[in-house]
Amino acid sequence: MKRTTFFAVVMTGMWWLMSCGNGNIRSNARQATPADSAEAINNADKTVDSLSASFAVNAADDGMMEVALGKLAMEKATDPRVKAFATMSVNDRTRGNERLKLIAEKWKIALPATLSAAAQDHLEKLGKKSGKRFEKEYIAEMVDHHDQDLKRFDDAANNLGNVSLREWARKALPVIMVHLDSARAIRNSQ
Repeated sequence: MKRTTFFAVVMTGMWWLMSCGNGNIRSNARQATPADSAEAINNADKTVDSLSASFAVNAADDGMMEVALGKLAMEKATDPRVKAFATMSVNDRTRGNERLKLIAEKWKIALPATLSAAAQDHLEKLGKKSGKRFEKEYIAEMVDHHDQDLKRFDDAANNLGNVSLREWARKALPVIMVHLDSARAIRNSQ
């Protein structure tokens, strides 16, 4: 009930801000991302510690982005190694995202439901590229993305207060390492 009330207040406030004639308020309201909304709900509800909730929100946001990028690569890539990597990435991250959603439901952690506008813009920009240029940029991003994930998930596996999320992060580490090694191998052969 508390979550529903908070959500209704947030949505009413956002509607009110967007209906105001002040352009600055309107642009600030548009900058709020699905992850920001989930963070606000989690900060109000306090069902888990803030570090655990923040990790879950960021992991969900990253997971949706990785799946979307992978699906784009599955469509646009011509190199069979890039296509295979994208397929592996989509399959593994989709399973991970589903497990994260189950943990979030159990602990009543709000997760973003959609990609942010910035992520959508990024997908559109990458989607305009083709051929080797697309593949090179996609794989370079996957190397950077998985390198950052490795650090974040290792930190989470060792430091989160929520045992379920800590265990989920620990189990995800070997998959992230495989993805990182695969992306590096493809990058180094391009």
